[in-house]
Amino acid sequence: MNSEQIIFYILSFWFIVSSLAMIFSRNAAKAVLFLVLAFFNAASIWILLEAEFLAITLILVYVGAVMVLFLFVIKMLNIDKSTLRAKFTGYLPLGLIVAAIIVAEMSLVLGANQFGLDVFSSPERHGMDYSNITVLAMQLYTTYVYPFELAAVLLLIAIIAAITLVYRNETSRKKQSISEQVNVQAKDRVRLVSITPSKGDK
Repeated sequence: MNSEQIIFYILSFWFIVSSLAMIFSRNAAKAVLFLVLAFFNAASIWILLEAEFLAITLILVYVGAVMVLFLFVIKMLNIDKSTLRAKFTGYLPLGLIVAAIIVAEMSLVLGANQFGLDVFSSPERHGMDYSNITVLAMQLYTTYVYPFELAAVLLLIAIIAAITLVYRNETSRKKQSISEQVNVQAKDRVRLVSITPSKGDK
């Protein structure tokens, strides 16, 4: 066993440990931090596979932006733990069924028959002039250009749907009517009042 395999097993071990800690953590903020640790381990494994661009993207996009945003949202929201626990208990049977189906599907797709060493050999080492960004771009914008564009459209639809769900038409919210501001007249806003002084005023 060489040093690369030892590093791979160490990173894989901590990746699994951090993932399980994230799942079974009772504190939402700690779960986010464990997920960040899992992302770092996954990025390190990608670096071993000479996928530096994917590793850097994972750290910059998910760890540097998405997870920080999640952490701020979790800390800013005032979540009632009793209500959350009651909802979790109600959806637990359905969640276990869905989790079992997902694990079964992933075992069929990611099993040793599809990704074993007898099917795929070890990745070849490339020279210093090798750029995985160029190879990834060639595959992404030629062979998988239509799935890539479809994913972009789906992300756009998800963004619009999220904004629509968050927006609430509240009656207490102050709104600005441009047409009323343009059509306003002085007689509607200014009122002249004639005040008669009383006898006690000097």
